[in-house]
Amino acid sequence: MTIQYNAAVLVPAGWRSVTITATAEKISEKRVKVITVDDIDGDGKTGYGSRTGAKRQRYHIGGIAAREEGKIKNISTLMYCVEA
Repeated sequence: MTIQYNAAVLVPAGWRSVTITATAEKISEKRVKVITVDDIDGDGKTGYGSRTGAKRQRYHIGGIAAREEGKIKNISTLMYCVEA
C-alpha cells in the first residue's frame, strides 16, 4: 500500500515538517510498517533538500529516508493511505 504522512527533520534553523510518501505493508488492522520511502517533500529519496532553498533549511534526504524505513505507523495518523 502507498501511504503519506508528516515527519520532522532537524535543519540548522530548527525542526521543520516534511511530507513523506512511502510503500508500506499492513501488519494489523490499525498499523502499517514502512518498507521503503519513495519521496520526501517532492525531492526524491536521495541527496539534499531544502524547505525554502536557503542553506539554513537544508537537510539530508537519504538520512531521513533511512531513518523512516522500518517504522510502524498508526493508520489513523496517516494523511493518505491506498491499498494496492
